[in-house]
Amino acid sequence: MPPPSAVSSTVVSPIKNVAVFCASADGADAVFRAVAEELGRKLAERKIGVVYGGGRVGLMHAVAEGALAAGGRVVGVIPTVLVEQEVAHGGLTELHVTDTMHTRKAMIGARSDAFIALPGGYGTFEEMFEALAWQTLKLHAKPVLVLNTNGFYDTLLAFLDECVEQGMLTQEKREIVLVARTVDEALGMLGIA
Repeated sequence: MPPPSAVSSTVVSPIKNVAVFCASADGADAVFRAVAEELGRKLAERKIGVVYGGGRVGLMHAVAEGALAAGGRVVGVIPTVLVEQEVAHGGLTELHVTDTMHTRKAMIGARSDAFIALPGGYGTFEEMFEALAWQTLKLHAKPVLVLNTNGFYDTLLAFLDECVEQGMLTQEKREIVLVARTVDEALGMLGIA
């Protein structure tokens, strides 16, 4: 299969569902929420389903609402502990409640053809790095992309470069992290522009 950037716009994308990892907060910059909504909307416009953590707060809510407003399919996967804290989104196409965070991540991974990380905190980082670890172990060959809105991930990406310099990460494994600065660039890299 050619790299995503070489895929013609007339080719039907093998990507049918994209997992979006992102914050349960809006963040300090309003552009984070705007980009999350844009991503959800543009995925829906391309008939690509959104699979995410199932929340109705923060950037998670923005992605879901962007997709739903454009008539898209949105699948939420949320552990019981978060449902009990009343953060589950009640208006999704599907909402799956799991017993554990591990089951949640496994289901999100199984239902997705690609992963996009928006700005977030520990949970977002953990989900993104697990998807990357799975890829390096050849448990999947799905693209993992960082949507680096306003340079949010610049220091993390520099740290990964430092890991290569220090011999803790190979250059080949460093390069599996796809990086885009805009939604359109991200979709183009995944071959779903």
